[in-house]
Amino acid sequence: MLRRLFLFLLCLSAASAQEIRRPNIVFILCDDLGYGDVGCFGQKLIRTPNIDALAASGMKLTSHYSGHNVCAPSRCVLMSGKHPGHAYIRENAGGLGGQEGQMPVAEGTCALPLSLQSLGYATGAFGKWGLGPVGSTGDPAKQGFARFYGYNCQAVAHNFYPTHLWSDAEKVALKNAKFGAHQKLPEGADVNDPKSYARFSGTDYAPDLIGAEALKFVRTNKEKPFFLFYPTTVPHLALQVPEDSLKEYEGKFPETPYPGGKGYLPHRTPRAAYAAMITRMDTEIGKLMALLKDLNLTEQTIVIFTSDNGPLYDKLGGTDAEFFNSARGLRGRKGSFHEGGYRVPGIIAWPSKIKAGTVSDRVTGFEDWLPTLLELAGAKDSTPAGIDGVSFAPALRGEAQPTRPFLYRESPGYTGQAAIRAGNWKLLGRLLNPGPKTKNPKPPVWELYDLAADPKEEKDLAAAQPEKVKELLFLLYSQRTRSEKFPNRALDGE
Repeated sequence: MLRRLFLFLLCLSAASAQEIRRPNIVFILCDDLGYGDVGCFGQKLIRTPNIDALAASGMKLTSHYSGHNVCAPSRCVLMSGKHPGHAYIRENAGGLGGQEGQMPVAEGTCALPLSLQSLGYATGAFGKWGLGPVGSTGDPAKQGFARFYGYNCQAVAHNFYPTHLWSDAEKVALKNAKFGAHQKLPEGADVNDPKSYARFSGTDYAPDLIGAEALKFVRTNKEKPFFLFYPTTVPHLALQVPEDSLKEYEGKFPETPYPGGKGYLPHRTPRAAYAAMITRMDTEIGKLMALLKDLNLTEQTIVIFTSDNGPLYDKLGGTDAEFFNSARGLRGRKGSFHEGGYRVPGIIAWPSKIKAGTVSDRVTGFEDWLPTLLELAGAKDSTPAGIDGVSFAPALRGEAQPTRPFLYRESPGYTGQAAIRAGNWKLLGRLLNPGPKTKNPKPPVWELYDLAADPKEEKDLAAAQPEKVKELLFLLYSQRTRSEKFPNRALDGE
C-alpha cells in the first residue's frame, strides 16, 4: 500500500514538474534582411522554405518594427525593452581604447537575458553581439548569457571568413587567411574570371560554425528551459558564400560583376551571392527546427524570426535591393526611419499555443519582446519596471487587445532623425542633428503620413494637417531623455 502511494506521489510530482516547465525560447535575428526578403513576406526570387514553413506554423507580424535603423542600437532596444529615446545605445559607436567591439552597454542593461537567466533558463548567444568588448560591462557573459560564440565586433563581422571568432572569453583561430573586408579588384584583373575573386574566401565559413554551436547548445540543454539568441550575420555585407550554395543561383539572374569601389568586397555574381546567402541561412534554420523536432521540443519551444533593420541602399557593396524588391515597395532603407528602414518581417511560432497560419497587423516593436516573452513564460510579474515595451501576448493568443498607444524611434546619425507612430499616423523628422561643426544648418524637416491610406509614404500631409503635427510633436518630445553620449541638436534644443 505504501509502495503504491509512493509511486502515485512520484508520478504526480513528475507530472506537475512537466506542467510548470517554462517554454524554451529561440530568437533568430537576421542582419539587414528586408521586409520582403523572404517568401512568406512576398519574396519571389529567393528560396526560403524553412522560414516560410515557420510562418505557416505560427503567426506573421506584418506591422513589426526593429529597435532602430542600424545594428547596435536596434539590439540594445531588443535586449533592454527600452525604446531609443531611453535606451543606453542610440547609434553605432566605437569601443574602448581600440578594443575589438562596440561601445559597451552599462551593467544590467540587457534585461531580456538577465531576466530569463534569473528564472532558471540556460542562456546562449550565437552570432553577432555588438554591445561591448569581451571583459567590458557589455561582455555577453556579464549581460545574462552563460554561453557565447561568434563575432563580438560588428566590424569584424563584415567578413564571413574572419581569422577568429570568440568562444566566451577565448579568441578562437579559424583556418582563414587575413584579408580586409573592404577592397577593390586589383587593376587589370578580369572581372569575369572566378579566379580573380578567390582571395576573398577561406576555409571556415563563420555562419556554419556559429550554426553548429547553436545546435550543440540545444542538445546540451534539452532537459531544461533554454533561451537561444541566434543573431546571424546574414545577409549583411560583404557578399560571401561557399561555392556549393552559390551554384544554386548562378545563371538564374542577369548579372553585372561588382569589382568593388562602393564598399565591402568584390563579387562576380552579386545577385546570386545575395540570394545564396539567404537560402543557406534558411537551411541552417531548417537544421535547428529539425533538431527541436528530433528532441521532442517543438511543442514547448517558442521560435521568433525577425531582422535588426531594413535592407541596404542599392549598389552598396554590390547589393541590389530594387531587383529583389527587398523592402517590398516601402520607402527608405537601412539608416532611415521611413518604413523600409525599420519595418521588418516578424514571425512567431509556438505549436498548440499560437494558432497556425495566423496574421497580426498590430503595431509591435523590439522593446515589446521583453514583456511579451516573460508573460508567455508564465513570469509576467518578473517584468522589469521602467521599460517601454508593451506585451502583445494577448494578441498572440488570439485575444482582443487595445491598440499600442504609440511607437517611438530616434537616431543622432544620418544628420539626425526621429519618428513616432500613433495609430495610422506617423510623424517623421529629419535634419535634426547636423553635427556640432555645421554652421547655419538647414532647419529640421517634419513629414506627416497616414500609413493606412499611404503605406509607401508618398504624400506628406504636414502642411495640410498642422494640428496633427503639433499633437505628435508634443508626444515625440515627451518620449526623449537627453543622452550625453548621443546628443541630437534639435531634440536637445540646441
